[in-house]
Amino acid sequence: MISIIIVVLATLGALFVLLAGIGILRMPDTYLRMAVTTKAATLGVGLLLGAAAVYFNDLSTTTRVLAIIVFILLTAPVGAHLMGRASYIVGNKLWEKSVMDDLEGKYSKSSVKDKKPAEPDSEEGSTIPED
Repeated sequence: MISIIIVVLATLGALFVLLAGIGILRMPDTYLRMAVTTKAATLGVGLLLGAAAVYFNDLSTTTRVLAIIVFILLTAPVGAHLMGRASYIVGNKLWEKSVMDDLEGKYSKSSVKDKKPAEPDSEEGSTIPED
């Protein structure tokens, strides 16, 4: 019975990771690629790690697997959100068949692009004031 659970979890995990890989190739814009990758890959890796926890059937391994799954569930959506926000601010275009742009007017793209890096105070490039 345990081996059937391991096979089911590992197979489903591998299928979701495969779907994430296909989604990267098939989706038309950056935002859809990130959505597919974040959701499918997170679920796929979680299922593969679950299969590993069942296979090893050890408390320390299961604890580590659960910690990794929680870490992935917390960091993958946040990372995808930040990358999507950055690519929107930079000016990455939406897919031409997108129905609406929820972020339109929320960010001032010109103010982000026009910012210049701080110039050093002295002529030698040092920002430390001299006494």
